Amino acid sequence: MSFKTNHLKDEESPYLEQHATNPVDWYPWGDEAFELARKLDKPVFLSIGYSTCHWCHVMEKESFSKPEVGKAMNDAFVCIKVDREERPDVDSLYMSIAMRERGSGGWPLNMILTPDRKPITSFTYLTDSFHTREM
Repeated sequence: MSFKTNHLKDEESPYLEQHATNPVDWYPWGDEAFELARKLDKPVFLSIGYSTCHWCHVMEKESFSKPEVGKAMNDAFVCIKVDREERPDVDSLYMSIAMRERGSGGWPLNMILTPDRKPITSFTYLTDSFHTREM
């Protein structure tokens, strides 16, 4: 079975459209994704970026476009992709949390959240080897 599109396929944001064919089953920011996370009792993987972000594109190419990464993420999380230019409120909130937690921030901003939108941890760009390590 080949992966065609995810829940970003009808989004207007150029950044979100760039991720619409990732094997990660991305959802846009909204109640649907958080309700699914509650129903499935899964944490949320939130990834915030923007269309001209170099490291956002690198991480998409090295990680989010790989079928094995998509499978692992889809099995473990409900995944949400946010365009920071479209949702500066979401970006500002979670960037301030990441800055307090880590002392620095940047994009892509990735967070693990509870289904009720509370942060568990944050990180920025992950190298292409992060998905090959045992967790």
